[in-house]
Amino acid sequence: MNTQAASAPPVGAAAETLAQTLAALAGPDLSPRPGQLEAVAALIEQRQRVLVVQATGWGKSLVYWAATRALRANGAGPTIVISPLLALMRDQIQAAADVGLTAVTVNSSNQDDWDAIFAQLRADEVDVLLVSPERLANPKFADQALPLLANAGLLVIDEAHCISDWSDFRADYQRIARLLLRLAPNTPVLATTATANQRVTTDVAAQLGDDTLVLRGPLTRKSLQLAVVPGLDGIQRYAWVAQALADLSGSGIIYCLTVAAAESLAEFLIEQGHQVVAYTGQTEPEVRHRIEDQLRNNQVKAVVATSALGMGYDKKDLGFVLNVGSPASPVSYYQQVGRAGRAIDQAYGVLLPAGQADERIWNYFATATIPDPEVAANIQAALADGPKSIAELEAITAARRGRLELLLKQMRVDEAVDRQGSKWASTGSSWQYQTAKYNALIKVRAAEADLMRQYAAGHGCLMSILVSALDDPDPKPCGKCSVCTGQLPAPGQVPGQDHTAAAAEFLRRRTRLVEPRKLWPKGVARKGRITPPLAQGRAVAFADDDGYADLIAEVASPDAPASADMGSAVIAMLHRWRPARPAAIVPVSTGRNPRRLASLVAELSGQLNVPAAHAFEWDGGLVPDSVSSSAHVAHVEQHLRFDPTVADLFSGQPVLMVTESARTRWTLTVAGALLTEAGATSAVPLVIHLQP
Repeated sequence: MNTQAASAPPVGAAAETLAQTLAALAGPDLSPRPGQLEAVAALIEQRQRVLVVQATGWGKSLVYWAATRALRANGAGPTIVISPLLALMRDQIQAAADVGLTAVTVNSSNQDDWDAIFAQLRADEVDVLLVSPERLANPKFADQALPLLANAGLLVIDEAHCISDWSDFRADYQRIARLLLRLAPNTPVLATTATANQRVTTDVAAQLGDDTLVLRGPLTRKSLQLAVVPGLDGIQRYAWVAQALADLSGSGIIYCLTVAAAESLAEFLIEQGHQVVAYTGQTEPEVRHRIEDQLRNNQVKAVVATSALGMGYDKKDLGFVLNVGSPASPVSYYQQVGRAGRAIDQAYGVLLPAGQADERIWNYFATATIPDPEVAANIQAALADGPKSIAELEAITAARRGRLELLLKQMRVDEAVDRQGSKWASTGSSWQYQTAKYNALIKVRAAEADLMRQYAAGHGCLMSILVSALDDPDPKPCGKCSVCTGQLPAPGQVPGQDHTAAAAEFLRRRTRLVEPRKLWPKGVARKGRITPPLAQGRAVAFADDDGYADLIAEVASPDAPASADMGSAVIAMLHRWRPARPAAIVPVSTGRNPRRLASLVAELSGQLNVPAAHAFEWDGGLVPDSVSSSAHVAHVEQHLRFDPTVADLFSGQPVLMVTESARTRWTLTVAGALLTEAGATSAVPLVIHLQP
């Protein structure tokens, strides 16, 4: 790896094409930034592999537009840009047109255009193809695309930190990057990122090759005024954001850690009169496009988003980024807050940490990409008999679907398995768990989380903490963050009482649905469609519900009689919900907190004047974590004992099932099936805490 900072600019074709491209994009009065000429020269004159690590807004895309112009003028094939987000692709198609290049994209939202685009590529009528790694991972798509990509004149791996295990690793991204590097070994390669510390930089450069030129610059963002507002509870965080939006200039992004949090906060801010919209991984592609344009054109005050709106989105005058909850590492946070202030003199980046709620989410994602060696061995044994569908592997391994799919992608990176149509097949190569690698990765993630705790606690200049975590060569105190100045943006440390009261009222009256399961999983006694289906139910609290932090803590505490607050919260929710009057209230326990559930049902029975029907007894251990749906149902069917003698209380009438905590809803589904089989017309679930 050859690392260099800015040096004397080269002359000749690189300087000429860069000057022309820069003028087309930004006008004739701007000069290239340090490092841009070196990168273009290395690509078009030395045909090297280049890794650019520069701050957001530095102009990494300018480098590949300039290199593409020069290479295409000399008869090279099209540039292939591997990008993780549709938002970047749409921006880049317009930017390419601005510099006289024809760019196209193939993605999930334009499938009707694929054949025409492939025809254009074969006819050499396309200068730039932008494609996602997930699209290239599809076998049917790859069969058509990869032969064409082998003739690329330039390969660009944007957001290249995603190919490193040490960063925001994406298995499809790493596999496709490796595949393309093998397909076109003599093609110049440009990898770009703004969020790579030295460990990630070294890893990415090693994957590109020994002679990779690394151009790394300072990452400090002088326009950003960072702040941390600590010590707020969930209700106060909502209130703070609602009050701050009235004072913050321009438009911005409000990041949340989960889909549920983003949708909830957006709904509250709209009620408070703010022009905002939610944007998550569940937002439809055409709606995402519209929201991105609305933000870019300042038609909304803010987009309340998950990390789905992040890498690649470019709005140069973004005035603020607020984070309600802390990302797991300074690297992830820098990536989000770095969206603000690219081309304006001052922008705010404010973090409102959520303490233990943040930590629970960090812990989940810290282990999500660590393979389970036992499950991997079971996969290899199962595939030895021939290809299997994901449903078949789920039943065989007893692993949850999401973790199983991620593990298969990782094993595909290591070429131990591959896709055959809709099924997975063994390649004949064995897969070994890399103990040292994954132990080191767990240690690194723990250290990153500790740095984020220091940032959230304000233990030093905030900008220095961020860029030091990214191994910036020259970190210095910024002199303008809330730690350096002791000043917070409005509304300061504590929001006003009116906003706080409004947030509390909103959060405690939200409807939290418990949706019924529709199909029994494969491999269990019951088959096919669940008939009659479990009725749609309600939960008092969902996930890390900001309105019910005390209630969630009580559910997680050692077994004891239910508090008066829990009973009041359930009664208040029932008054808002107004379900059909049940003939009986049935506690559904998994053995976790029998005393609390029994006392709660007794209180509800007295308050509603409805008898309690103790129809179930749990005689086994808790359902194991992270098991497949079929394993979960089998465990429940084995240990949930039903007493048919209580059926006289509800035969021919609905029942209300009450449980403290639920995540998969399989226990409630099995219980509901037993109750309806015993004569209940419907089984309606009521959950105190519904987990994601």
